[in-house]
Amino acid sequence: MKLGVTNRKLKPVEEKPNSVSTQTDIKRNHMEPIPYTSNHGKSKCTIKMVMKRMKRVELHEEQENYLHYIETSKVFKFKDDIEFYFDETEQVIHFRSKSRVGQFDFGVNRKRMQKIRDAFNKTVQ
Repeated sequence: MKLGVTNRKLKPVEEKPNSVSTQTDIKRNHMEPIPYTSNHGKSKCTIKMVMKRMKRVELHEEQENYLHYIETSKVFKFKDDIEFYFDETEQVIHFRSKSRVGQFDFGVNRKRMQKIRDAFNKTVQ
């Protein structure tokens, strides 16, 4: 599975209710990006700090403007991909969170990303 950033875009999500993305036109899968006012380096450090506090989450890949984490569910050991793209032009953090298997996620990806957004905003204030 090839993830990452191509032409300032994260991989598109499918029209399934098991993912969210800031870069999709699919209404039920769309979330707004996280704005930042400092440089992308500080914002990246803040996201890494927020992610480090989460259980069963490991950093899989890191690049200058990109982070890819994998979260493993507690009971069934399902894996979800969580990506962040730090867009310096727009000064926002785009993200994509998607379950690898299944059709539905019961809102897990949306709740996770809202929790991350809230923790990021609380940390930078």
